[in-house]
Formats: sequence, structure tokens, C-alpha cells
Amino acid sequence: MKIVFFGTPQFAVPTLEKLLKHSDFQVLAVVTQPDKRRERGNKLTPSPIKTLAIDAHLPVWQPERLKKNTQTLTNLKELDADVFVVVAYGQLLSPKILDMPKLACVNVHGSILPKYRGAAPIQWCLHNGELETGITTMLMDVGMDTGAMLLKATTPIGLLDNAQDLAVKLAEIGADLLVETLLKLERQEIEPVPQENSEATYAPLIQKQDYALDWSRSAIQLHNQIRGFYPNCIATFRHQQLKITATAPFDFDYVHELPQKLQEAYHKLPDLSNKVSSPGEVVSIVKGVGAIVQTGIGLLLLREVQLAGKRPQSGWDFVNGTRLTVGEVFGNGE
Repeated sequence: MKIVFFGTPQFAVPTLEKLLKHSDFQVLAVVTQPDKRRERGNKLTPSPIKTLAIDAHLPVWQPERLKKNTQTLTNLKELDADVFVVVAYGQLLSPKILDMPKLACVNVHGSILPKYRGAAPIQWCLHNGELETGITTMLMDVGMDTGAMLLKATTPIGLLDNAQDLAVKLAEIGADLLVETLLKLERQEIEPVPQENSEATYAPLIQKQDYALDWSRSAIQLHNQIRGFYPNCIATFRHQQLKITATAPFDFDYVHELPQKLQEAYHKLPDLSNKVSSPGEVVSIVKGVGAIVQTGIGLLLLREVQLAGKRPQSGWDFVNGTRLTVGEVFGNGE
């Protein structure tokens, strides 16, 4: 099976690796987003997919706007591919492109469709506190993740999983599912299933304001926001910006899902039920663990934070380094 691969971030790498190693597939070329300037040194940096493609000696095309790039469109047409595989490419394919391959354009999407169509399904499913997610392979059409579904695979979400953890897990699941999908498609062993549009939900691009923490929200809401939008959620501390990158809800309903060390810390907590505290206030400090903060509903343990201009550090190192005390108050993100 002759394949053209469309993809950009690390999430797409395991799928391309599986295709390159599989004897039934021949990857003809790769289409990825243009190199981007990164913060450090402002140097142009290739996408993870471009790096892998170059190592595999594949042709790589990086049009700014694929639909408008005549040369790339001509190249794609001349390849006469059986399948276009799309994994987190970052641009929509036009009807003209969708009609090029002999068999199909197949997309690997990081959710259980029709839930979480869109650009950030992994992040929003965590933000919304989902207990399960997965991968859906589908036939592509002109809509945003609206095509008929082919195969699905699911996986549970752990309480402390963040977007990076989940993306790594789903990338591997997606790679295996894509291989199975292509082989079954070729043998005509899959009946595509149309999506039920009335059940669709959306996962839009994350905006800057989504990172701002509001301590009046509940502990579990804040925890899900922090792990969903990892590592970018912001609070304020002593009039400076503070990233909070890992937390744990300290609540009876969730304690059984925590690691043993944190369960023990929870059970050793003094009774705080009669203490009147404001959202964002440090109500306790657990030795060797970190600070516990009052929220709108419930308590939140700060497991990892990052001061402006510093490396991430454990909650306990943060307590020691700043000499944090009970009664200090974290401000909302700005």
C-alpha cells in the first residue's frame, strides 16, 4: 500500500514509525507544517515529523497553505498514492486533495468521536474530567473531524494523568489502530459508520485566558484545568506569575486514587473543617510533600510549580525555597 503521510507534532511520530517498519506499507512522502521559530535562540526548528522523515530519506513538503500551493498539489497528484494518512497535521484538506488517493484519506483522531472534535481533544477531555478517552480512525471529509468512523480504541484516564502523559499513551494506541485500520480497509473488512452529529462536542484551540487559574473554583476543577492545559496554567504568588504544573485534589472522594505517599499525607492532615479560609490561602504544609491550598470547594495539594525564569520544582522544594507559611494567599492567574 502506497502512502503519503500528513503530520506535524510528536503525537504523530509513533504512527509514522510503525508505517515505515511495516512490510505491507510504502511511505512515499511526508507533508508537514513549516519550520517554526522557538523561544530559545529564536532558531527555526523542524517539526518532529520532519526530523523523522529526513532520517528515513523521505521527500518532505512544507507548504504554508496546502490548498493554495500548486507545486505541492502537483507533487501529491503525481505520486498516485493508495492512501493519505493524516495525524495532527494542522491544516484542513480541500476536496481536491481528499479525492487524490485511490482508496481513502484516513485520519487518526485523539478522542472517542463524535466527542471532542477539533484541535485539542486530549486537553479538553482532561479539563472536563473525563474518565475515559481513546482513538478513532475515520474517513476524512471536508468538515472538522466529521467523517465516517472506522475503528475505535479506548483507554482509562488516571486521576494524575496530564495532557503530556495521555498524549504519549494515545499516540501509541493510535499507531497500532491505524495499521489495523489500513489492513482491514484494503481487505474490505470495515464498514464505515457515520457520526451522530447531535452527540458531537468540540475541543477548540486553547486560548491564553484558558490558562488563568481562579481559586474560587473547586479543587477538582482546578486540578483538571492544570493537568489538561499542562504545563501552562498560571496563578500569582507574591505579586509574581507562578506556573502550577501538578496538583492533587485532597478530598475523600479522590484520595483512594492517589499514590500511597499522598494517601498517607491526607490521612495525617489535621481537621480543618472548622477553619475559615479564603480561596487561594495556604491552610497546611505537609512535610516532604508541599502546600495545601483552600479552593472554592475542597483542598488542593501543589505537587509541582515553576517560578518565573526558574525550572519546575517539587511542591516541597518550593515551600523550602520561598519559606512559604500557612496563611499566605495565592492570587488568581492574569
